[in-house]
Amino acid sequence: MSQVQTQAAPATQAKEPYLSATAMRGGYGKADILHGCTLQVDMGQIAVIVGPNGAGKSTAMKAVFGMLPLREGSVKLDGEDIIKLSPQERVYKGMGFVPQVHNIFPTMTVEENLEMGAFIRKDDIKDTIEQVYHLFPAVAEKRKQAAGELSGGQRQQVAVGRALMTRPRLLMLDEPTAGVSPIVMDELFDRIIEIARTGISILMVEQNARQALEIADIGYVLVQGTNRYTDTGEALMADPEVRRTFLGG
Repeated sequence: MSQVQTQAAPATQAKEPYLSATAMRGGYGKADILHGCTLQVDMGQIAVIVGPNGAGKSTAMKAVFGMLPLREGSVKLDGEDIIKLSPQERVYKGMGFVPQVHNIFPTMTVEENLEMGAFIRKDDIKDTIEQVYHLFPAVAEKRKQAAGELSGGQRQQVAVGRALMTRPRLLMLDEPTAGVSPIVMDELFDRIIEIARTGISILMVEQNARQALEIADIGYVLVQGTNRYTDTGEALMADPEVRRTFLGG
């Protein structure tokens, strides 16, 4: 089975996590949303950020991607300090980001969306497009159709596929299952697992906390912009306090 290729890995593996975002403090204007938040992801891991509304989950994701200036803290990718890099520069370093909304070009075809996703590529992208179609066969069948005409779940697949076109080593997903049916949610989670198995690290904000923690190697429960619980997905699911407070019992 073909796999989505990543950028060439460095010759020596860093001992620290592939992504290390530590003690992040920042927000909008003068108001801090993040209060010392720390997120770490190893190569090929699925890391899930959950928590109540207003906990700073999406803000933490934007901070990692450089869309939010930090007053304190550090962000390192493969051991390199990237705190001063723009989002586009972070894409060149191996990050891919799929926002929750406005994540496709609705008037463009599916294939044109994927081609736009490869904006940093100078090589032949045909193989990567076919790998995306293999990952998302429902989208492949509609490659010549305007992306805006697809179902919500199919649009999310296009958005993820477009991010994969840069061959990222870290893929960040902001609530990828928002607004989709339970069946489509399960399919998306299956594809996310498949992507991680190719060696791509996944950092995901998800409102469906219970289902997301079931596939998570590591989970972060944020409350008011700080880490309340950090553990494996399995351990968090088994924690009575986490289940009672955040998972509905």
